[in-house]
Amino acid sequence: MKKDTTKRKTDTTRHKPNANNNQSHIMARYALITIGIILIAGLIGYKLFWTTVIHADEWNAKANKELERIDTIAPVRGDILAADGSILVTNLQYYNVRIDFGSEAFAKNAFIENLEPLCDSLAKYFPTRTKDGWRENLQKQYTAKKKSRSYKLLSKISYADLERLRKFPFFEGRSRIKTGLIEEPFKKRDCPYGNMARRSIGRVGQTKFCKEIHGISGLEKALDSLLYGSPGTYKRVAFTNRIGNWVDQPAVNGWNVTTTIDITLQDIVEQELNAILDTCQAEWGSAVLMEVATGDIKAISNLERDKNGNYIEAYNRAVVAYEPGSVVKPISMMFALEDGLVNDINEVITIGHSFPYAKGRAITDSHYNSALTVAGVIEESSNIGMARIIVRGYDNNPAGFAKRFEDIGFYEKMHSGIYEEERPRISRNPTRLDMSRMCFGYATAIPPLYTLSVYNAIANGGRYVRPRLVKGLSRENVDSIIPVSYIRDRICSEENATKLRTMLRLVVDGEHGTARNFLKRSKVPLAGKTGTCYHIDTVTKSYDTSRKRLAFCGYFPADNPKYSMIVLTFHPTKTFFGAGSTSGQVMKNVAEKMYSRGILGDASDYTADVPQDYTPALINAPANSGEYNELRLSLTKKQQPRIIASPKGNYMDTQMPSVLNLSLRDALSKLEKAGYEVTFTGTGRVKNQQLINESKVLLTLSNS
Repeated sequence: MKKDTTKRKTDTTRHKPNANNNQSHIMARYALITIGIILIAGLIGYKLFWTTVIHADEWNAKANKELERIDTIAPVRGDILAADGSILVTNLQYYNVRIDFGSEAFAKNAFIENLEPLCDSLAKYFPTRTKDGWRENLQKQYTAKKKSRSYKLLSKISYADLERLRKFPFFEGRSRIKTGLIEEPFKKRDCPYGNMARRSIGRVGQTKFCKEIHGISGLEKALDSLLYGSPGTYKRVAFTNRIGNWVDQPAVNGWNVTTTIDITLQDIVEQELNAILDTCQAEWGSAVLMEVATGDIKAISNLERDKNGNYIEAYNRAVVAYEPGSVVKPISMMFALEDGLVNDINEVITIGHSFPYAKGRAITDSHYNSALTVAGVIEESSNIGMARIIVRGYDNNPAGFAKRFEDIGFYEKMHSGIYEEERPRISRNPTRLDMSRMCFGYATAIPPLYTLSVYNAIANGGRYVRPRLVKGLSRENVDSIIPVSYIRDRICSEENATKLRTMLRLVVDGEHGTARNFLKRSKVPLAGKTGTCYHIDTVTKSYDTSRKRLAFCGYFPADNPKYSMIVLTFHPTKTFFGAGSTSGQVMKNVAEKMYSRGILGDASDYTADVPQDYTPALINAPANSGEYNELRLSLTKKQQPRIIASPKGNYMDTQMPSVLNLSLRDALSKLEKAGYEVTFTGTGRVKNQQLINESKVLLTLSNS
């Protein structure tokens, strides 16, 4: 049978032109691609020639400029330490955590699957939002058309929190490329003790002149040049295979500053000042506790009522100049004794109803006395008596009285280490009328710290030690102790200092002493002076008689002074309105609490009836003992329950209070108010309370 090949030939002939056309199209495309590559290569070659030959000098100059650029290496800011080496302020590493939802490698399916458990974990450990709140927020970011490349998930978290976050569902076991997790480390000044002495320590921040972090208040500002250190420098250098950083001058870290602050005493002062302010609902209060022999400021607290009625650390009024009121009278009496205006403290001074002087309004007292002894002038706080004594020597020479303040250094900066420190404002050339008012606390302005320094000198036998907040500097391989210094070696004789101490003791223990009603029965002998001064209205510049500034300045124990103290209370509105019952009561409570803890060296013995076979254990946990550092604390009940002053009257607490889960600070406060004598070691939170018998309890602390 003959095959039909005619049709096949026809079909083959019909398809040949199409094949040729396809081949032509392919070749044309190759030609276009080749031409494109040649053009691009030519452009690259031209650009290379343009850069390396034609403009070589310009680019070399730019490269050299980049390599010659010198950048700054910020130093590590020094720590601020308490007197015992405890850290008050340090630099801690914190992190801001972000998520890059726009990452190409973001694990979308895994994110959806783990969203519920992830939100559950975030709500539990970072409860800034509820679980539903976290879910809504994360879903909104994930489903947005323009996804955030740096959504802030968490701010200012610690390294421990960051480690916990890494183990959350979705983040655990996945690379950061797939989770979009971005960790931004930064250093932050941190205070382990919270707001304790916060105003005196101060704050740091960027200045308006540069972006460097410097002190802007308190010790941070006063000692900024020491704390900041010295910045280093580095530049970019071309190495064999890369360009890297080359350090020309390494940064020198700042000095660690050891302050005179005692953590225990600071805690006591803050608690007692807060308690009195809360009782009398004052606007603000300020207190400074100083060691007599060295001038070391052991505690300083400035509390002010906020809009919620709570007292918070505020403006450092201890170094702000105010009219001092009657607390200046012992200073005037010291001048009178040194200048021989009086010698015998039993000399009788005529007082009377008033003392007209220098054609001004007659000087008066709050109560009538026909006559007082020189000691009685201080004991009963007589304006008339003080003015009559001072005008004996300065009636025709009021500038001579002002010079007496200059003689003891009152026109000079004290250099205590507190940045906001002001100088006293005392006229160098006062009128006779002003001089007669200056001697009992008006027509002048003196910071409380200056007043305290003179009382401290009286307690110190006349030696005028300089108050200080810094006692040492240290950094790697260097440890420097700042010696005690004196503003003046002596501002009065020991004999006159003894006379003044006798007068100040009468203020508390005397039959007519202005502080006798509240301070006479203290377990610690006290000496000091009350002072009351009206507030000057900042608008009218006149005295506002409805608002008083109440002061008490003194020292204790009165017979062997170890600590001096000044307290100011401004505008109490209920319960207590006198200087002795407010500011004086703070000093009394501080002294008694120090006495009860054995800080004054004569701790009373409340353990006389403890069984022979009972020895309270004070056990320190061994070093590196694990996550929980167990510490023991023992208490012994006083024989007689302690009577505690209260606005509602006296009450007696004989029940053992529960202090479970309280911090050591809060537990001590609660137990001492209940009448317990406490001895302790370590820090932490009360985890167990075990009753040994009706008069003893053993507590266990954990610092976890």
